[in-house]
Amino acid sequence: MPSERAEVQVRPGVQTDLGALTDIYNHYVRETPITFDTAVFTQEERRPWLLSHPEDGPHRLMVAVDADSQRILGYATSSGFRPKPAYGTSVEVTVYLAPGAGGRGIGTLLYKALFEALAGEDLHRAYAGIAQPNEASTRLHERFGFRHVGTYREVGRKFGRYWDVARYEKDL
Repeated sequence: MPSERAEVQVRPGVQTDLGALTDIYNHYVRETPITFDTAVFTQEERRPWLLSHPEDGPHRLMVAVDADSQRILGYATSSGFRPKPAYGTSVEVTVYLAPGAGGRGIGTLLYKALFEALAGEDLHRAYAGIAQPNEASTRLHERFGFRHVGTYREVGRKFGRYWDVARYEKDL
């Protein structure tokens, strides 16, 4: 599906995206506290994650692609919030951008496409966790109507220190 910006297209993720998506995620594993994973993934280790996001249903994967080079610039997902059945109408959402792709509105394009895709699903709430500090992610989520509901203090340890995670929710 074409985006509002001619140079970036947003579409559902497919299996051939796995290498680029794994590379993007591994950047955050190695370089940032944005994810609390501490060991990088191979493509085969990441494949079940990709397959858990079909093109329909409440768990989606949207990919932003440079229209000229076809380089993947980032992705957004909705995933199960918790494994128990009563949580079935809740999803956790996230956005990851390729290094150097920030500041171009790509996160906004991805979330716009993701929430449009989820509009017809039997969902009640979306949740997001934002490792602190992360002003860009906080602004993105607030722009989409997320509200801060609490902060887990020093909940994760990475790079030799503890990190807080702010929790946000949005009505769907």
